[in-house]
Amino acid sequence: MALLAGFALVARFVSTVEVTGLNQWDKPLKFALSTLVYAVSWSWLIGQLDRGRRAGRLAGTVITVALFVELALITWAAATGTTSHFNVSTPLNTAVWSVMAVSITVLWGANLVAAVMLFRTRIEDRARAVAIRWGAALSLVGLALGYLMTSPTAQQLSDFEGIAGAHTVGTADGGPGLPVLGWSTVAGDLRIPHFVGMHALQLVPLALVVLELAARRVAALRDVRVRVDLVRTVAAGYAGLVALVTWQALRGQSIVRPDGVTTVAGAALAVAVLLGCAAALARGRARRTSDVAR
Repeated sequence: MALLAGFALVARFVSTVEVTGLNQWDKPLKFALSTLVYAVSWSWLIGQLDRGRRAGRLAGTVITVALFVELALITWAAATGTTSHFNVSTPLNTAVWSVMAVSITVLWGANLVAAVMLFRTRIEDRARAVAIRWGAALSLVGLALGYLMTSPTAQQLSDFEGIAGAHTVGTADGGPGLPVLGWSTVAGDLRIPHFVGMHALQLVPLALVVLELAARRVAALRDVRVRVDLVRTVAAGYAGLVALVTWQALRGQSIVRPDGVTTVAGAALAVAVLLGCAAALARGRARRTSDVAR
């Protein structure tokens, strides 16, 4: 995965071929980096299991194989100058997309098994347990959101041109987008909630790592109960963010052009998270005061 990312990074500066408005090697680069982070994360998490290790290792192997299949087919499609996802324009492309669809479903199932194992395993630090389990659960939601892209659009049904499915809502795929990422700057893009949700697996535990580092200087954070409350608040806020960007994309609205309703909803979510964090710290302070009074 790292080698592919390095190759794709160099190749994108050499190739002038574009696929749906992006350099042909942008997609393999994105997926190689994302897959590398995802695979390493699951490898570490499965190593934390104290029960069901055999099932966990099997799930980890299936996750690795499914990711490899996805990445190999995406790279093949890019090398041939065509799209991998939703492409049913020829028998070969249809077969490739069918294999990818199966591997995506297998990947989700293996993630579910691994997540269940994490919920069953005993993790001594309660805050870490909350962070890991919330991250795994939200990641499952993010993966599942990818299925929103697989249904053909009304335009595709009325004027079929070999593509069945789309990540853009409100216009055809391939329009103006953010550099490398390709996320639409003129319409909704379902890749955003898929990406944000999927990488909760890393970002929610990362929030706890930040809290643990901060605890070296901030006494209030040394109380595990405070960290548990803060992680739960952050995770709930992250779930709200996934819901928000999904809602925004389904309304055909670009991530860089939120309307007033989306802006207000985002601000309300941010305020709710801040209030939740303040409440967690206040409860911790009250407990410390009570302990001193005794």
